[in-house]
Amino acid sequence: MDLGLTGKWALVCGASKGLGLGCAQALAQEGVNVVLVARGESALEQAAQGLRAYLADMGNPSGLNPLHGPSVLTVAADITTPEGREAALAVDGGPGKAFDIVVTNAGGPPPGDFRDWDREAWLKAVDANMLTPIELIKATVDGMAARGVGRIVNITSSAVKAPIDILGLSNGARSGLTGFVAGVARNPTLAAHGVTINNLLPGAFDTDRLRTTLQGAATKTGQPLDAVVEARRNGIPARRFGTPDEFGRICAFLCSMHAGYITGQNVLADGGAFGGTF
Repeated sequence: MDLGLTGKWALVCGASKGLGLGCAQALAQEGVNVVLVARGESALEQAAQGLRAYLADMGNPSGLNPLHGPSVLTVAADITTPEGREAALAVDGGPGKAFDIVVTNAGGPPPGDFRDWDREAWLKAVDANMLTPIELIKATVDGMAARGVGRIVNITSSAVKAPIDILGLSNGARSGLTGFVAGVARNPTLAAHGVTINNLLPGAFDTDRLRTTLQGAATKTGQPLDAVVEARRNGIPARRFGTPDEFGRICAFLCSMHAGYITGQNVLADGGAFGGTF
């Protein structure tokens, strides 16, 4: 299926590894020019070089000019700060640059016991996982609406639907973003002008984040890490963890021209782990 994305420009946050990199790779495969943002310059450049090599091996993705594949640009910045967002939005043309796609993503707050979290911990979580996506949405959606098409995908968490006790900071901040998106995505000034805003909720994907969470659970319960990992895997009907590659492909579809009638939704990718009907 041609997703109709060749030549589009995408800003992908948290793109040096894991789910963010999976999204960047899937979009680039479809001929999208991607701007990768992450804090660690070394890891970011390594990821970008790997993606460029991958695209070169593909040959000519999506029918692009054989001499010019999709661009892979990088911005080493903290997207949770005003300065970081300004740097990312200024790439190749300034704040008015026509980003057709924005994938918001910031590292989740650390797991722990809610009794240990002070006001500063909460503010940091809300700033990173609620306010930062909102600022990126605010900076880009009006330009998208003026052009008649745009896609925002927020990487949140399955914990929005099935909260995990040791991830209370994430549960709270991401739920706030979910409520905001439910309203703004249905604003006719956006929805009627080709702009969709959706949340993509990962369950247990094989990433550093998952490994940190499982280690936290093992520490809290005193169980061996292997036992915690096996129990988590067996609690998933698919009996496996997801991969960043398949997550990225879901993201690419939500960004595609075929998903123009999907907006304000929470798309859960968890191998069937969530047991609810809705």
